[in-house]
Amino acid sequence: MSLLDELRLPAGPVDLRKYDTNSAPGVGVDKETGKQVLAELGPTLIELQTKLFASKESDDPRRVLLILQGMDTSGKGGVLKHTVGLVDPVGVKITSFKAPTEEERAQDFLWRIERAVPEPGYLGVFDRSHYEDVLIGRVRGLAAPEEIERRYGAINDFEKRLADDNTVILKCMLHISPKEQKKRLLARLEDPTKHWKYSPGDIDERQLWDSYQEAYEIALERTNTEYAPWYLVPSDKKWYRNLAIGELLLETLDRLDLDWPAPRFDIAEEKRRLEEDTIS
Repeated sequence: MSLLDELRLPAGPVDLRKYDTNSAPGVGVDKETGKQVLAELGPTLIELQTKLFASKESDDPRRVLLILQGMDTSGKGGVLKHTVGLVDPVGVKITSFKAPTEEERAQDFLWRIERAVPEPGYLGVFDRSHYEDVLIGRVRGLAAPEEIERRYGAINDFEKRLADDNTVILKCMLHISPKEQKKRLLARLEDPTKHWKYSPGDIDERQLWDSYQEAYEIALERTNTEYAPWYLVPSDKKWYRNLAIGELLLETLDRLDLDWPAPRFDIAEEKRRLEEDTIS
């Protein structure tokens, strides 16, 4: 079974407690082997992603959008470094969504998201996303309940428009345990090179763990569609998380059945011109 099938979240109500955050489904390898397997995915990943980038030269409208969502310390940055870092950055557009600016707050919540949608040929990556507006927005009461309710439908409509516009959406929830989060937060405090990644507010948000899990369960259930399904990635094991996203991305690109675009020039004529070129 492919990981796209193995990790795809079933339709219907979601109970995150039923999913083992420390498991490694679908790979059958240990940590060291898993790291090696990920490295070996690199050449195939970069070839497929380069084909996607080159496809815009033949006016192919397709693009891929990888959405990474998860609790603090779940490893979005690690995925960007170890997995997305395997492909050619020229054809990648990474957007890291922080708290909205004053200008962004004056618009609909999807305004800044739509501006970040990748162009044809690109692999777009969202580090956090429009889902923050139904997660922290719900938990922290940053919007009225009726507005939160409206946003689930708005998200589905938005993603349907993207899918209809030749965008393949790969939504991954990086699922970690509270125990593992605590371990990673402590590691940041013990390492001076990671203090910049730590915020006292991380502990405040941690106290709302159960509320965030409930918000995730509602969001996952309400936005798990055929055109933009969710994939639940166990993320207590960093090596597995990185490998799983790599496999999901590779399968997604492979299913596009990409090929190199045909040249828009006469190859024989260009060879002749070069052969006659006297510049040395």
